[in-house]
Amino acid sequence: MPQHAATSLLRRRSTLAALAGGVAVTAGAGVLLSGAFAAEPAPKVVLPRGNVTFDYQIGGAYTPPAGVEALSRDRGAKPVRGLYNVCYVNAFQTQPDAMGWWQKNNPDLLLRDGSGRPVNDEAWGEALLDTSTAPKRTRLAKIVGGWIDGCAKSGFQAVEPDNLDSYERSGGRLTRAHNAAFAKLLATRAHTAGLAVGQKNTTDLLGQRKAIGFDFAVAEECGRYGECADYATAYGNRVFVIEYTAHDFTKACTAVGAKLSVVHRDLGVRPAGQQGYVLRTC
Repeated sequence: MPQHAATSLLRRRSTLAALAGGVAVTAGAGVLLSGAFAAEPAPKVVLPRGNVTFDYQIGGAYTPPAGVEALSRDRGAKPVRGLYNVCYVNAFQTQPDAMGWWQKNNPDLLLRDGSGRPVNDEAWGEALLDTSTAPKRTRLAKIVGGWIDGCAKSGFQAVEPDNLDSYERSGGRLTRAHNAAFAKLLATRAHTAGLAVGQKNTTDLLGQRKAIGFDFAVAEECGRYGECADYATAYGNRVFVIEYTAHDFTKACTAVGAKLSVVHRDLGVRPAGQQGYVLRTC
């Protein structure tokens, strides 16, 4: 996974109110009038079009190159008018600079080892969130759900909740079932806010995509691991593929470039103009 530099972070990464009616009393006539405003319908969820030129900007926003029709940006960035905008949310792990907030406000929502220390994704300096029980998932969904609502308010059309595969780094403390249950809560929240939901990585949960509520996929390095066809089978051409080496990019373009959106980005997903910036499409 790439480094995420947006808003000084180490790596990548409401809306509806029911209107309650009241009871009105007509003075003088003594006639009781009752009524209720109908609840506002949920906003329409718009799915991405398949096989469009895609840009992955989670490391910092910049003006998209000509021809780009869809992009992904960190939830702290603004969407681009006229494009299909996917909002990046680190949903299953903490951002490195947010550990203090979690320790102070919700220390029990951090997954901990037998010694009581947070279980970390050592590669990126992120602590895993504890999705192991229904009460904790409910509390986490309230926090992350607020971020998702923020994506909708900002004008994004979709959200990609990252680190769905955190159970693989949990030392057996989390399972696929735990994360699938949490993902379902987030998908429901996103759909209520009018956002499509992208499955971020892990082919292990492709079979549960409909039960969870995923609408499309954001697949990092599926070319490298030979998994792009699996995502295409599950989601048709609604798959955004990101590769981080020229070799894997060529491999993905050869395998699925004719029907999926494939982009080559630098590992740091740097903004255009920074040294090391790479952006290529098939």
